[in-house]
Amino acid sequence: MDQLALLFVLLLGALVSVPVGDRLGLPAPVLMTLLGIVLAVADFVPNVNIPPELILPALLPPLLYAAVRRTSWRQFAANKRPIFLLAVALVFVTMACVAAVASAIVPGLPVAAAVALGALIAPPDPVAATAVAGQLGLPRRLVSILEGEGLFNDVTAIVLYHVAIAAVVSGSFSPWRAGLDFVLSAVVAVAVGLALGWGANRLMDLLGDATLQIGLTLLVPYASYVLAEELHGSGVLAVLTTALFLAEYASDPDDVMTRLAGHTFWDIVDTLVTGVAFGLTGLELHNAIRTASGRWGELLGWAAAVVAVVIVVRLLWLLPATWLTKRLHAKRDHDEDIPVSWRETVVMWWSGMRGVASVALVLAIPLKTDDGSAFPDRDEIVFIAFGVIMATLVLQGLTLPWLVKRLGVRADTEREKELEKELAVRASKAAKRRLKEIEAVEELPEELSEQMARRAFDIGLRISPYVGEDERLEAYDKRVGRLRRVRRIQGEMLSAARHEVMAARSEPGADPEIVDRVLRHLDVRSMR
Repeated sequence: MDQLALLFVLLLGALVSVPVGDRLGLPAPVLMTLLGIVLAVADFVPNVNIPPELILPALLPPLLYAAVRRTSWRQFAANKRPIFLLAVALVFVTMACVAAVASAIVPGLPVAAAVALGALIAPPDPVAATAVAGQLGLPRRLVSILEGEGLFNDVTAIVLYHVAIAAVVSGSFSPWRAGLDFVLSAVVAVAVGLALGWGANRLMDLLGDATLQIGLTLLVPYASYVLAEELHGSGVLAVLTTALFLAEYASDPDDVMTRLAGHTFWDIVDTLVTGVAFGLTGLELHNAIRTASGRWGELLGWAAAVVAVVIVVRLLWLLPATWLTKRLHAKRDHDEDIPVSWRETVVMWWSGMRGVASVALVLAIPLKTDDGSAFPDRDEIVFIAFGVIMATLVLQGLTLPWLVKRLGVRADTEREKELEKELAVRASKAAKRRLKEIEAVEELPEELSEQMARRAFDIGLRISPYVGEDERLEAYDKRVGRLRRVRRIQGEMLSAARHEVMAARSEPGADPEIVDRVLRHLDVRSMR
């Protein structure tokens, strides 16, 4: 098997793991990690030869962009306190605790190298958090916090990692310089993200066509990441800023086709890239196996100690942080998403899985320092990091569904229905207001006016069946029954039409372009 065949296997696995995961009740990213581990120990599978410096730029931009599409800037702003406590403060605390333990148990490990180890395994993976949490039916407030933590903690961790690596390689460290680099990295990233977001929004208006606009959304995250990194900013933060800007300002309510096609396109990209990312995470196990040759007992002991530190520190941090956030939340009456019970706090604790970012960072550790000597204890750092990644991804990923079910943590469906009802009422009222505005300037027949008024009411009912009085709901149900019958018959008629047009495509003299144009017209009619 060559590298291209291996990539095809990972892409196929990314698709198959979704229905298999649904049937087994397991997250697809965890299954892909297990597939990668199996491939890593198979003799006929080649070692992955991807330059470490290309892993993050190749995989993170589309995954971050796809994740941000499911949220909004206002949601991040509303949850700024818990996100700060997890994505910034907890990363610092985890890094410090891991560095302290690693330097104590690994003989001769320099403090700066221990800090690098702590930085690269401190952030829970944004892809793992969003992919796993989103499939388990967790309360929306928990998913929002986990998404915010996963998206922003890489910003903190990657900057700290680069500072620590620079200290090891150069042999010198300046706290003031490190702090300045941290601030400048954030400022440059935000500036690049806003500039590219504004430019992409303008360019979308110029392109006009849905296909070209969606193609641009695939290029923009990569451009944002690469440009920010070239200017010594945070590529992750730049992508987040660009994606949040576009989500806020580049959405035209009347551009239906672009929105529907865009959602489908990014669902496909998210599924494939997520699968490949976690498959590569499992495949990189061969690095740890090669490192541990003849030293399994010693290295496994060190890795287990660091795994325990990572897991325990997260729990010990979440308990007081959640309590503090609740106290401040109660005093200030914010619309902040916080865990409301100890069960939700436990689920948040067990959701701290490491993944793609940690793999890329550990593989990017230099082989030598500036004076030509070997990077201190690089093999030990690689093994410990992979131990943490595999333990959290596989152990926590496989047991998280069981834990969620055992604790009875579920989404508040009643609250979601109530929110849907509120939006349905607003949508219906907006339609009625617009109808009255049209009636003020156009003379509509009474029959047509009544029909349009019923349709305005139906708009709300189609969003949420809980809108309206019982009598009107009963009348609506009767209309829905008739409408379903009409749609069934119309669907069969359109199916016959599509089969006829498809048959014409293979007839002598047929123009495939014209046939496809007619077929697209029938497809659009079928979606109505």
